[in-house]
Amino acid sequence: MITAFRAFSRSKWAAALLVLIAVSFVIVGARMDVFANLGPKHVIDAGSRTMNEAEFRTAFDQVRTRLQEQAGRPLTNQDLVAENIHIRFLDSQTEQLGFLNWAWKAGIRPGQELIVKQIRQIPAFFNSVTGQFDQQAYQTALAQQNLTPAMLEQDLRDQYAMEHFGSAVFAGARVPRIYGALLAGSAYEARDGRWFEVTRAMAGQVAAPTDAQLNAFIQENAERLRAPEFRMVSVVLFTPERNAAPAISEDRIRERFQFKKDSLGKPETRSFVTLTAPNRETAQKVAAALRAGQSPAEAGRANNITPAVFDATPRTAIGDAATAGAVFGLQPNQVSDPVQAGVGFAVAKVTAIQPGQPATLENSREQIVQELREEDVKTQTYAKVEKYEAARQAGKNLADAAQSVGARLVELPPFTKDGKLPNGQALNAPPQIFETAWSLTKGGESDVIDAGQGQYFAVRVNDIRPSALPTLAEVREPLAQQWIQRETLRKVSAKAEELAGRVRNGEDIAAVARSVNAPLTVRTGVMRDQATQQALGQAVLQGLFGQGKGQVFSQPGEQGFVIGRVDNVHAANPAVAGPLAEQVRPRLTQELVQALVQAEMTAGAKTSKAKNDPAMARQALGLSGDAPAAPPQ
Repeated sequence: MITAFRAFSRSKWAAALLVLIAVSFVIVGARMDVFANLGPKHVIDAGSRTMNEAEFRTAFDQVRTRLQEQAGRPLTNQDLVAENIHIRFLDSQTEQLGFLNWAWKAGIRPGQELIVKQIRQIPAFFNSVTGQFDQQAYQTALAQQNLTPAMLEQDLRDQYAMEHFGSAVFAGARVPRIYGALLAGSAYEARDGRWFEVTRAMAGQVAAPTDAQLNAFIQENAERLRAPEFRMVSVVLFTPERNAAPAISEDRIRERFQFKKDSLGKPETRSFVTLTAPNRETAQKVAAALRAGQSPAEAGRANNITPAVFDATPRTAIGDAATAGAVFGLQPNQVSDPVQAGVGFAVAKVTAIQPGQPATLENSREQIVQELREEDVKTQTYAKVEKYEAARQAGKNLADAAQSVGARLVELPPFTKDGKLPNGQALNAPPQIFETAWSLTKGGESDVIDAGQGQYFAVRVNDIRPSALPTLAEVREPLAQQWIQRETLRKVSAKAEELAGRVRNGEDIAAVARSVNAPLTVRTGVMRDQATQQALGQAVLQGLFGQGKGQVFSQPGEQGFVIGRVDNVHAANPAVAGPLAEQVRPRLTQELVQALVQAEMTAGAKTSKAKNDPAMARQALGLSGDAPAAPPQ
């Protein structure tokens, strides 16, 4: 077969076939990219920088945690997706990774020594007793945040790159003086004007609404007034018996001890000192100095390194595997060769070895008894579950089956899908109960569900109160007040527009004010400052400084509307505005730099051809890849 292919490849037909293949690629182009679906998939692709599903999920979890702290209540990924927060976060991360990819190629690359120095300044990575950098504390703190040393170093490298880029832009930017002059001129500009207030009394009383008007008002505000769906459920709780403390036989205690005695014993521990250098050359100098008789403190001072002291530390408590291997391979007073640790290169010196101690039955008895007792309690609870399921299969209803096995039957008050009571407060119950209740129809009963910690429950939906608008009888009084308030505002607005129109048509504002018995206020030299705002109100200032000379304004105020006219505009005094113009330049420069940096990030991401996959982002958050359809209008 191979010989036949070789013979064909040297024939004229093979050359013709290659021509046809080449033409087909020209015609079809990118549609025949057979490699497009090969290789790893990423939520974000930005040149050499990518973010996979796990990384996106971890980063988004941190966002959700911060939002939960701000909201003071639990938030699910579905809640955040409903507000489109995942797309905003996805786009910001895409732009950031695209910019960082461009920055790295452009040569903005913080050195490793700078990263190591920054890590060694984070308080969470220091031993609370010795006050020294602790590799174990470093590893533990990162693990609690679902991070690895490589992820932290990359994060710090990214932070440095962005900070250095922003600092460089700021160092070379300064807004022209005219920017400050314009702002200062506006701040010290003064205005003369006259105005009067249109009150609700001028618009006349609003008659009480009819039932037809209130029903129409309900329909207009249906989305706001509609009550959510509520569900009423019975919950069977399978919990451990109170004071359940079954006797533990001596045979069981001995059997468990034999099974676990290796883990119950005291392991070998070692006391040692480590010095972590930023590079191998420095670490070799430290090792040579220790072998020459220098103390760890002396060797550390000579190389600008702070020793980390560990007392009676087991191997499992040493976070870095390479360092642990070196320490437990030494004899007392021996010094290790440099080993590459998670951060830098470590040199260790063992000062003492504490042999391990095997566990004894008497020393471990209390721990074993407690462990067996907890297991027995869980076993008893699960025995209730099995008896309950057997009773249900025998034909007993939920309540009778629960009573027959000694389970608790609890009637919960009405609650919404997100666990809210009719008064808006949260119902104190496991989220699994809400999820289960909404997976059943009326009269539906769930299987027994494991709630963890040896607790189980089953749910029966007794009734469903559908989402509905309130009846007029239920909301008549507050609804009538809202309707009267709305109609009053409409009448006042119409009256204000009528009076303002008369002034715009040339009628003197004083005569218009007298026609409605409104006092006319006349002020000159009004300035836009906090004291004036408190004295005159925000509506007057917005009107005076929102119109040109000779123009009329109508602004909603606290008691109604303010109708006024701008009589004159006085430019700022240069002697007063000049110093302010210089004072605001740094702030204006900062705002300009922020805009420039944002523009550069956008351009960098575009250069890197950064892109993202919203469907994959949803999958990473445990949701379906397809975005939900928009609700009908």
